Amino acid sequence: MKFFGLPLFILLSLPYLLQANLSSDYYSKTCPEFEQTLVQIVTDKQIAAPTTAAGTLRLFFHDCMVDGCDASILVASTPRKTSERDADINRSLPGDAFEVITRVKTALELKCPNVVSCSDILVGATRSLITMVGGPKVNVKFGRKDSLVSDMNRVEGKLARPNMTMDHIISIFESSGLTVQEMVALVGAHTIGFSHCKEFASRIFNKSGEHGPVGMNPKYAAELRKLCANYTKDEEMSAFNDVFTPGKFDNMYYKNLKHGYGLLQSDHAIAFDNRTRSLVDLYAENETAFFDAFAKAMEKVSEKNVKTGKLGEVRRRCDQYNDYKG
Repeated sequence: MKFFGLPLFILLSLPYLLQANLSSDYYSKTCPEFEQTLVQIVTDKQIAAPTTAAGTLRLFFHDCMVDGCDASILVASTPRKTSERDADINRSLPGDAFEVITRVKTALELKCPNVVSCSDILVGATRSLITMVGGPKVNVKFGRKDSLVSDMNRVEGKLARPNMTMDHIISIFESSGLTVQEMVALVGAHTIGFSHCKEFASRIFNKSGEHGPVGMNPKYAAELRKLCANYTKDEEMSAFNDVFTPGKFDNMYYKNLKHGYGLLQSDHAIAFDNRTRSLVDLYAENETAFFDAFAKAMEKVSEKNVKTGKLGEVRRRCDQYNDYKG
């Protein structure tokens, strides 16, 4: 059977054929200083701003879960077009994450102009920063092109929100080709970083239980209420996702969930849902199992729906297309 002149088996294999163009040494000849330059800049940035790792990891997910890792999240909006970056769920993405990508891109453009894509920089920076804060080694490949489209309207429904039901969250991950097991491993990214008070305010300020939110340690809930008392006046108020080791990539996030220290409603849900509870228990007990699962899931996400060949471009600036006329 053929469609548009191509055998059916070729069409079904097309996403994997595109992925086959990626390789770990993609820039070894065209930009031999790629790795060294990237690692040095992200290291310097992480030392200067310790929240960079968590911010960049979040930026990676918000890019890759929407039509693949293509740097569409980095494109700035114009008077005629609102980009993904300004979708409601993306407005709180941290500036440090965008800045580190810009720094790497600027340095690489001086060394090897028009060679390294912004999407590869984001993937490489995320990989390096995870390891830098104690996480597993993620084996990533390179050769992506940057998207030719960034549309705010393509974001909704592709990123999970803290107040969603577990059914809804699972369906979002499954629509991206990710299993429940991979979802639980990837949510372990909450072991670093923070969440703004507005993302969990409805949980801690609503009288959902006699002593506070159901499933949350009462003393923890009380401290969060103190911390976020004025969150409606100061939208930047936030709390660490992992209250005990917020700057270290480890399995403490899962241990916290078992003892009522889950910050978000989705954290509580994943700890007690019958489809996910056993995995939370496993990763809480076995950090190696978590690291292995997280690394494999990250590799899968990083290679899904990548743009290669004429499906994209290598942007000269990460925040605008090459044909942008101003």
